[in-house]
Amino acid sequence: MKLPVSRSHWPVLLMLPVFVMTLPGCFPVVATGMVAGAMSISDRRTTGAQAEDQAIELKAASRLRDRFGSDKAISTSVVSFNRTALITGFAPDAATKLEIGEIVAKVENVRQVVNEIQLSRPAGTVSYTQNVYLTTRVKLTLLDRRSINANAIKVVTESSTVYLMGLATEKEANEAASLTSRVPGVRRVVRAFEIISEDQRRAIDRAVEAGSPPPETRGQNPRP
Repeated sequence: MKLPVSRSHWPVLLMLPVFVMTLPGCFPVVATGMVAGAMSISDRRTTGAQAEDQAIELKAASRLRDRFGSDKAISTSVVSFNRTALITGFAPDAATKLEIGEIVAKVENVRQVVNEIQLSRPAGTVSYTQNVYLTTRVKLTLLDRRSINANAIKVVTESSTVYLMGLATEKEANEAASLTSRVPGVRRVVRAFEIISEDQRRAIDRAVEAGSPPPETRGQNPRP
């Protein structure tokens, strides 16, 4: 399946690398079938929050690998945004899903966990390729809409379910979710945004445009 893109979209495609970080006989750090959207150019998080998010992802992966080792029935990924940890992937039963959520919740600086692990066998290569395609399509769709800041939205896709993360206003979140739901192949959209006010958005965007660190911002809890 060929995806037509314009020249203006190439920088975005170059920012959508696909990482499958697995070691023989080890618990996968990033699940097959999971694609995280690239870190945005104009990030609304503080640099401190960005660093903590990266640390959360690395620590969570390490602790899950230590706990489950080479168990091939479990494949999971943690993506953190503004200290909210989204867990996607696969587990064999509800007890294991709950345990994974508890492990991630205990990682330093995690404020909230959104546990979206599916109770089934890990997806294969075909599903993974489809998720890459859908993530790219969603990012391009959001970029084409001038009324929302697509660079402030992180896109994660798992098994044709698209998760949207970021600091966004209610209007931005609603529009982004609506646009995403209309992308062919998307079966479900999960809003994992933190909702901020228009005043907060303006303050953050002014700082980013001026090249200054954005103010520390905490929105409302993520909502589905």
